[in-house]
This record gives sequence, C-alpha cells and structure tokens, in this order.
Amino acid sequence: MRTIHQKILFLQFIILQHAAFLIFNVQSFSPPTLGLGAIFFRPKNIVILPNQGQDTELIDAAKFFTAAFWTGKVGGATKLSEKQIKYLSNSQIAEFRKRYGVKLMSKTQDRRSELVVCKNQLSNEIYGCAGIEVSDIKTSAGSGLKVCAPLMSNLAVGRQFRRRGIAELLVKATEDIALKEWGYKECYLYVEKRNVPALKLYKKLGYQVQWEDENATTLVPTAQGNVVTRPTVILCMRKVLGVGLFERIFSRSS
Repeated sequence: MRTIHQKILFLQFIILQHAAFLIFNVQSFSPPTLGLGAIFFRPKNIVILPNQGQDTELIDAAKFFTAAFWTGKVGGATKLSEKQIKYLSNSQIAEFRKRYGVKLMSKTQDRRSELVVCKNQLSNEIYGCAGIEVSDIKTSAGSGLKVCAPLMSNLAVGRQFRRRGIAELLVKATEDIALKEWGYKECYLYVEKRNVPALKLYKKLGYQVQWEDENATTLVPTAQGNVVTRPTVILCMRKVLGVGLFERIFSRSS
C-alpha cells in the first residue's frame, strides 16, 4: 500500500509540474531559458552594471576578456604565451576604449554604446562582460542587411563561472539597454559558425540566423606563440525584442 501511495504522489507531482509549465507558456509565450546550474550554482553577491565609460574598469574588463575569450578560442591554443597575452590585452584595451569609452556624440550618426560587467559586488572580481552598440549590420565585404541597429558583442564568461546562467543574464542586460533605454525593437550579433556552444546559447535565447559570411577572417592565437589571421564563417543573428516566442516565429520574414 505504501508503494502505491508513493507512486500516486509522484504522478500528482508530475501533473502539477506540467500544468505549471503550460500556464507559464500560455501567459508569456516564452519558455524558461535558465538551467539547473543557473538556479543552484550561481555565484553569490553578483551584480550586473553598465560601465558608463569608466576607464579603470574598462581596462580590467579588457584584461578579463583576454583570458576568458582568447584562451582556448575555437581553433586556437589552449594556453596563451606572455607575448600573446600582452598583444591581445593591449589590443582589447584599445578596442574597449574605442567602443565603450567616453566619446563625443555625432550629429549624423547614432554612436550609443555600453559595456555591461558582471562582478562580485564585494570583491569586484569580474565574472563576465558583454557589449552593446548601435552599428551598421553588414558583412566583411560591406554588404548585408543595410540597417543600423543594436549589435551585441564581446560576450565572455570566466571559465570557472560558466554554465551558471551568467551569459544569459548578460545578454538580457544588453537587450534591456537596446529596448528600454534606446527604444530599439531588435538586436543583432555576429558569431563564428564553428563556435557551437555560443551558437546553441543564442538560438536558445531566441536569436535566428539571417545570413552567413563565408569570406570573413578572425584572429587566432596559435600553439607556436603567435597571433595569426585565418579564414572563418561568420553568422549574423537577429532577435526581435519585447515579444514572446510565437511573435518571434512570425517575425522571421519581417
């Protein structure tokens, strides 16, 4: 009798779970995206804030990005030499300053941009970062969609903090800036086709492939201690902001 009672309780639990899932989807049309790691193993005391052009934090974020993104990049070396670290770190600092540092606004071009940083609010240890900026969406050859829209880039999470929902939080933070602060209804990104984990994440979060650039190139740190330029395939992905799953499906042709 006890075994039968336990089975009945288990079936009731499963039914309630499915009912809750259906109610959630009917109301929001958007399935949950965070896994168990994000729920149970997310670091404590995390905060995600815009950098707002603070140069010291930009430098720290650029150095963090060098270690988190370039080390073990798909097709590259699993460990960086001191020469590679110095070159990539200096290049990243220059890029972050150019993209997200304090700049004068042009009267003819939208130059809004922001870097969001996820860190421990007590120790200031950086867990991840992501950038958002208004940019022309085009291929390496200059062709493409011919639109000016928010472009998310420079998403990186420290290796020891991955699979804990931080990437999802950073993407959401950049999307909120584009939608709620800048008033845009869509967001774009570029990703290498061979970067399967990143591609899987973006698809899960609602991004859809718009086109492929088969003539693109990328920097790759080699096991010999150099940084070389190699061919790659870049995917342009787009997401409609501020809508649920069904609306995004019907907006593919827009």
